Amino acid sequence: MIYVFKTSVDSKSKLDFANVLIGELLPNAVWNFDLEDCDNILRIESEDEINEIALQNEIFDCIELE
Repeated sequence: MIYVFKTSVDSKSKLDFANVLIGELLPNAVWNFDLEDCDNILRIESEDEINEIALQNEIFDCIELE
């Protein structure tokens, strides 16, 4: 399944942190960020169910788009 999130990842340091966090939380997922999009989109392809609660942290916001 593909999940799409609006994020506040707008810098290299936030991107680096997000990549580490997602890698630890979802080791079998494939993801990418589109920081050129105004919503700093995060797309995750995963067989596991994912919601924004799983991605909550103190560095960046993450809201699932429908």
